[in-house]
Amino acid sequence: MKLVGISGALAGDKTSIVVNQILVHARRFDSSIKTELVDLRDYEIDFFNGAPLADYNEDTWDVVQKIASADFLVFGTPIYQASISGALKNLFDHLPEYTFKHKVTGMVATGWSDRHFLVMEYHLRSILSYFKGLVPTGNVFVHNSAFNMDSDEIIDERVLERLQALGEEMVSLQQGMKNQ
Repeated sequence: MKLVGISGALAGDKTSIVVNQILVHARRFDSSIKTELVDLRDYEIDFFNGAPLADYNEDTWDVVQKIASADFLVFGTPIYQASISGALKNLFDHLPEYTFKHKVTGMVATGWSDRHFLVMEYHLRSILSYFKGLVPTGNVFVHNSAFNMDSDEIIDERVLERLQALGEEMVSLQQGMKNQ
């Protein structure tokens, strides 16, 4: 099975670090899992304009194919203005409606306000559900205070435990979906 993590931040490292932690924990839980981090900072995703996917640049095509071919996914976003990042929303606009059917789709988010955890529950969850993704229960919001401000290393042990639990939950759920 292949787990792909999408970091939807175009600035800073926190979201990418959190998404990568899920990939690391999933591999520790089941060493047969292949993982890949897709950091949107590394790609030039075209702005969606309603055209067919074939009309967009190679980076856009490549990222959409990585998502479509994954067995399961975790999406990370910083919370800006009480919403997911525009880069992540733009990426979602490129995807066909049933892209996540029979796939576990985890969520992690970073932000400065404790209330921003609601963005995952009321905004990102509805998007993943629209694409027919199975959303786990243990999704994780990481307050920016959980990071060392100099190194961006996660220093909050409770956050690390919750990220580990999410990685393990995602693997278990996807294995169950695979066995159906």
